[in-house]
Amino acid sequence: MAHARTADWNLLSAVGEQRPVPLKVVVTSGPDAGREVPLQSMIEIGTDPNAGLVLTDTAVSRKHLLVSVGEGRVIVKDLGSRNGTLFGGAKIHEMELPIGAVVQLGQTEIAVQLRWHVREVVPSTARKFGELFGESVAMREVFAILERAAISDAAVLIEGESGTGKELAARSLHAASERGLAKRPYVVFDCGSVPPELAESELFGHRRGAFSGATADRAGAFQQADGGTLCLDEVGELPLDLQPKLLRVLETGEVKPVGADTPRKVDVRILASTNRDLLAESRRGRFRSDLFYRLEVVRVRMPPLRQRPEDIPGLVERLLQNRLPPRDKIAGSNLRKLVGYGWPGNVRELRNALSRAVTLGQMPGKPRTAFDKLVFNLGPVSATPLTIGVEFPGISSNVPYKEAKEQVIQNFDELYISSLVDRHHGHITKAAAAAGLSRKHLYELMRKIALHLSEPQEKPEDE
Repeated sequence: MAHARTADWNLLSAVGEQRPVPLKVVVTSGPDAGREVPLQSMIEIGTDPNAGLVLTDTAVSRKHLLVSVGEGRVIVKDLGSRNGTLFGGAKIHEMELPIGAVVQLGQTEIAVQLRWHVREVVPSTARKFGELFGESVAMREVFAILERAAISDAAVLIEGESGTGKELAARSLHAASERGLAKRPYVVFDCGSVPPELAESELFGHRRGAFSGATADRAGAFQQADGGTLCLDEVGELPLDLQPKLLRVLETGEVKPVGADTPRKVDVRILASTNRDLLAESRRGRFRSDLFYRLEVVRVRMPPLRQRPEDIPGLVERLLQNRLPPRDKIAGSNLRKLVGYGWPGNVRELRNALSRAVTLGQMPGKPRTAFDKLVFNLGPVSATPLTIGVEFPGISSNVPYKEAKEQVIQNFDELYISSLVDRHHGHITKAAAAAGLSRKHLYELMRKIALHLSEPQEKPEDE
């Protein structure tokens, strides 16, 4: 049986209830792309007219795949199909499928998703965008958003955990835009690494004599990026007292260096990245809400690697390019170990783990070491992440206190909101009233945990 990790947020069983959260099977690519059917307990997929999900793909068998739900798990089982079922490029017989992960049947790809999930964009057909790579639906949805953002000058907020590729996304977005094609400047301002007392000068520049040590005029990040793109890296770390000044620049397009009498015009496209939840930070008074809404004209979240295990084989192949013996295969127990690991450090941790294994596996004067001979000390390969204990299932114990606390809060939100909406059968007004929340707040929470709803789906008030 192939290994696959369970999705971080286990939404398959409601808190305090036995009723499962509604799911659906979605065809994400192939001749029947866009087709979807509800998933109650089990569904058979194939070209048989009597199948629960009938496909027209001629490479799919009449009875190809069985998808079932039980005890909080989604299980897929190949029914002896002639072409097999693939996950991450490898044939599988039976496995647990994370929510949103994709399996391939012939020329068709399917995924299990929350029945409430409504896509903002159709996943891109591309498997890469600039320096980013991904076979998964989650990454191809990111590519679709970035492809559209590249043809505009709208501000883009890129969210995600450390190591998910936020910097690569920003750089790739600039390169794909008209500003990138014109070879205009791309400037990164790290909001978290600049001392607060120097942040204003570094961002907006200063005039000679503006303060002690200002011996000459200095152009800030905005002036350096004039005509191009400015990436505000880790924008959530920007000092609170500087945020109104940044907002003013974004709204007026004018920068006033420290010590200057008059502002100057700048033409800058803004990208921002953060590993924080800026909406939650704004509610706590740690980030200005008006600045948040100004930055999130286009919002994209980079999915963690543990939610897209099908991308790992391709990432490994690219990261180890020219570092293995010719025609060496990336397969076997080592690949299963990499796919099964939780990757708290995401792609950055994967890259470092591969580099370490190759470096330590190389003997002086000897040929390159084959992939299946490399040693990866990653911890246990498991369908569940390392946990703090039974009190906090799914909360990783090998992360700092702050991150572990955020995971607890995130898991609570996901489980509570999924149970709440399920209990009220998708009726948002009634669900919000029962929880003591406004409709707007409930929608924001649902967006935060990727339970996207569209307004027309809500039931009338008199039902």
